[in-house]
Parts: sequence; C-alpha cells; structure tokens
Amino acid sequence: MIINVAIDGPAGAGKSTVARAAAKELGYIYVDTGALYRAVGLNALRNGIKTDDPEGVGASLPGITVELKFENGEQSVLLNGENVS
Repeated sequence: MIINVAIDGPAGAGKSTVARAAAKELGYIYVDTGALYRAVGLNALRNGIKTDDPEGVGASLPGITVELKFENGEQSVLLNGENVS
C-alpha cells in the first residue's frame, strides 16, 4: 500500500520540520518537493531561462534528470547527477 501525505501552509510555518519528524517516526520517506522545484529552477537559471517563463522552463525539462537520493537518513537532490542539495 502506498500512502502519500501532503502538508500545506504558509512559508515559515514549520511544514518541513513537522513532515521530516512525522516521516521518521512513521518510517516513511520524506520527499522535499520544494527541493525538486528549486533544482528545476537552478537548471533554468544555469541555462539562461527566466524562471517566470513557464514555456521555457517546461521546454527544458526533457533534457534534465532530477533525483532524490537517501543516504544515512539524509536526502540529497541530484540535478543531472550533481548534488545540488
């Protein structure tokens, strides 16, 4: 059985802190979706694409890989194999 939990709220409210603690307590994998979005944004910036250009950012997606890697209980974000955590 796959269980997904999403926590919504304003910036700075402690969502990530609560999510990490809950995932650890429950034995779930914590996925930082914000980190995934930031990796996509970093790729856009590195390639001269304005981050407020949805068509440009979208067109860049087929050429990249974004991965989450978990080692020793810590999450890393890899952009095209580079750790950009």
